[in-house]
Amino acid sequence: MKKLFAILFSLGLVISAAAQHRYVGRHYYYRPRTSVVLSGGYYPYYSSPFGYSYLGQPYYYRPSRLTLEIEDIQSEYQDRIWSVRHDKSISKKERRIRIHDLKFQRDQAIRDAEMNYYKTY
Repeated sequence: MKKLFAILFSLGLVISAAAQHRYVGRHYYYRPRTSVVLSGGYYPYYSSPFGYSYLGQPYYYRPSRLTLEIEDIQSEYQDRIWSVRHDKSISKKERRIRIHDLKFQRDQAIRDAEMNYYKTY
């Protein structure tokens, strides 16, 4: 009896999922294709056919020197924080303190980079 109930429930679930349609009222509902791109580089000319990149900037968008420097700082400190967080040779309290210090140093480095950038320009 349990098997029969499970089979009927699964069949009902499949049928109800298959019965879903993409029409809203009388109009066809367009569902754009989404894609996930995992990469680690900077591609200034990668854009959609409409002239805008998938991030919303025009295809000729180029990040500033400050933006690139901040991304480097965040990446570096993210790696350091991950290393401390997964270091089991120190106590939990010490890890928490070190992570707090690293976050403070990261924020300070970002502020220093911004100050240096705006002083030169």
